[in-house]
Amino acid sequence: MLGIKRLGLLAALVLVGVAPAAAAQAAAQPSSQDTQYLQAIHQVNLFEITTGELAQQKGQNQRVKDLGKMFVTDHTQLDQTVQQTASQLNVKLPNGPTADQQSVIDRLNNASGGNFDREWVTAQLAGHLQAIQATQTEISQGSEQSVIQLAQTALPTLQAHYDELVQIAEQLGIPVPQASASGTPSPGATTESPAPGGTGTESPAPGGTETESPAPGGTETEAPAPGGGTTENPAPGVS
Repeated sequence: MLGIKRLGLLAALVLVGVAPAAAAQAAAQPSSQDTQYLQAIHQVNLFEITTGELAQQKGQNQRVKDLGKMFVTDHTQLDQTVQQTASQLNVKLPNGPTADQQSVIDRLNNASGGNFDREWVTAQLAGHLQAIQATQTEISQGSEQSVIQLAQTALPTLQAHYDELVQIAEQLGIPVPQASASGTPSPGATTESPAPGGTGTESPAPGGTETESPAPGGTETEAPAPGGGTTENPAPGVS
């Protein structure tokens, strides 16, 4: 009997030990938002590394070549953190870019000269804007702190890349995607700031301040107008 009681007590102790461990493991599971972000940003990094290498090999514009080199360096470093974080959270990462990203890579492989530069910048603008959107979503909606911190680290890099791309796009005459569609204030500021900067265009427009100020000052214009008062004052004086 004593042996049976001891076995029962031992089994109870084992269960008590297993329960917290199982709870801790369950708590360590990242949310679907965190998982999807890790997978998506990893694919972004794979895409940027590949296209960055293409820019160095095939770019005609030196700024395209230089930016491609920057992308390879920055996204390689970022992906190291992504892989470490995913490993700690037992998140399986894709082996390659998305089908859409691969389609862009194939198109760039077939482009050359100035056409390559234009296609590359156009694709990078759209890709970075989407990456910024996804990163901002993770920061606001993520639940796993390590993934949120990764997104907070990635965001300034992605925004800096986008700003560089906007400058090259303007140089090459390439349309820049409207950030209003994404609702992202930071990257879009490069395209929207001049527009709301209508403060500079609106002030001169009502700059009829020179023509309107005397109008409200009609006290001065009306006084001289009836200023025939020099003739009217004596008129009432006659009566």
